[in-house]
Amino acid sequence: MSFDKLVEEKIREAIDAGEFDNLAGQGKPIDLKPYFDTPEDLRLAYSLLKSSGFVPEEAQLMKEIDALKATLTRCPGDQESARLKKSIEEKTLKLNLMLEQRKRRPRL
Repeated sequence: MSFDKLVEEKIREAIDAGEFDNLAGQGKPIDLKPYFDTPEDLRLAYSLLKSSGFVPEEAQLMKEIDALKATLTRCPGDQESARLKKSIEEKTLKLNLMLEQRKRRPRL
């Protein structure tokens, strides 16, 4: 049996077993904008990392900054608020430096 036929058979078995029912985003178009917004020389690497559950450091920093900002909006104390603002500024600076360094990196 050829590999293609084997794969098709396994897919049909999975469909019959209902393994494709209730998937996230079922019936919705796939949003490929983030893929095409990623620089061409990084797409494959980022796709592999994402599939493996790894997140680029820049994306992780963005998530951390957003979380800190959300915490800051509901922060009651001035001292804690100042600490959060400083942390946001530090992470934002680090992110901006990383992005700037990426722009300057020579393309292959």
